[in-house]
Amino acid sequence: MEILKFNLNGDGKDFKILNATNGGPWHKRHADDQFRSNFADYKAARIPYSRNHDSAVCGIYGGPYSHDITCIFPDFDADPYCPDSYDFACTDESILVCLDAGTQTFFRLGQTIEHQVKKHGTLPPKDFEKWAVICEHIIRHYNYGWADGFELGIEYWEIWNEPDLDPDDSKNKRTWGGTKAQFFDLYEITAKHLKAQFPFLKIGGPAIAHDENWAADFLASMQKRNVPLDFFSWHIYCVEPEHMARKAERIKALLSEYGYEHAESILNEWNYVKGWTDEYIASLKTIHGIKGASFVMACMCTAQNSPVDMLMYYDTRPSVFNGVFDFYTYEKLKTYYTFYWYGGFYDCVKEIVAENEVENIYSLCGVDEAGKSVAVITYYSDDDSLPSKTLSLDFGRRGTYEVYKLDKEHNAELLEVTDNLVFDIDIFMVILIREK
Repeated sequence: MEILKFNLNGDGKDFKILNATNGGPWHKRHADDQFRSNFADYKAARIPYSRNHDSAVCGIYGGPYSHDITCIFPDFDADPYCPDSYDFACTDESILVCLDAGTQTFFRLGQTIEHQVKKHGTLPPKDFEKWAVICEHIIRHYNYGWADGFELGIEYWEIWNEPDLDPDDSKNKRTWGGTKAQFFDLYEITAKHLKAQFPFLKIGGPAIAHDENWAADFLASMQKRNVPLDFFSWHIYCVEPEHMARKAERIKALLSEYGYEHAESILNEWNYVKGWTDEYIASLKTIHGIKGASFVMACMCTAQNSPVDMLMYYDTRPSVFNGVFDFYTYEKLKTYYTFYWYGGFYDCVKEIVAENEVENIYSLCGVDEAGKSVAVITYYSDDDSLPSKTLSLDFGRRGTYEVYKLDKEHNAELLEVTDNLVFDIDIFMVILIREK
């Protein structure tokens, strides 16, 4: 039997925002004839932020009339200072649905990835200065009431997405149709303009796909040009939480090297992917099952004590990467319960880090205002063949606990109320222990 120990009287820190997502609820505020909606379940998970990237390909969010710059400002030759040049309605609806669920929008200023043979919105804007002015007025609409707008206080504004996905000599550039040098110019112009207009908002980006050498070039160029950077966003798809943690450390080192040590490090696309070719289908199957749920929980546990400031899962849109809700029925999948359980940690006054490690066991533990403990543990490895473990939790005191289980047969149900914290735990099992 292996023992995992926690000192509930020890010092702790706040729980980070680790159950944010890409994609909001599947719900229509403007329609009374809804027969399917995941609004109540989404709200119950207490998701703090929804990044609106790729929303323009989803009808539930407004489809081709929402979110992307080319959707909101469809005629680039129009006057960016005139409200009539903008089409805000569908984006308004999507953002307000999120707010109804208690979720703020993390606004990606840019374009949805384009896989089709001819690219449109991902081509460089004809005029970078004008593009920055368009972004300014989108912010004014949502935060300062411009053009019959709102005062929503949207804090995070991200410039573009994955400009490094394809090299400059690629014949199929899916996210940024220009060169790296052109993107650096666009970012500089936009970031300086927006920060001058809105000094108290967080302006950042650029949501790099994978290329850390590209990231180093970007940061070096931004430092040389004296460009502000409130947050640096990046992506990783992997199969072990340690891969995420090691990249987070490398990203933090890059930020420090180039003078951006105070910038937030935001991982705003991540999920289980073993490969993008032969192993892609198997990866999607994993995302939708108990292994995917355990992976998500293990990553949240790891990220809490890594240099990451925020995690944003990709994704809760209606898509193949969604392990949270079923595409057809909108019903909860296994991974939903990891998001729901993590949302409960926001009620804790501090996190308690385990005093020791048990191989392939990932844990989170917190204490609420009444001094009661809550903990989650999962047994995860990409190796499906690992044998069961017997694990004992030691909180340093006796107590009575509710025990909930998530595995192939259980969907986070209460199994027992007990004072015995010894568990036989199978690979990919997730257990929540809450003190009464």
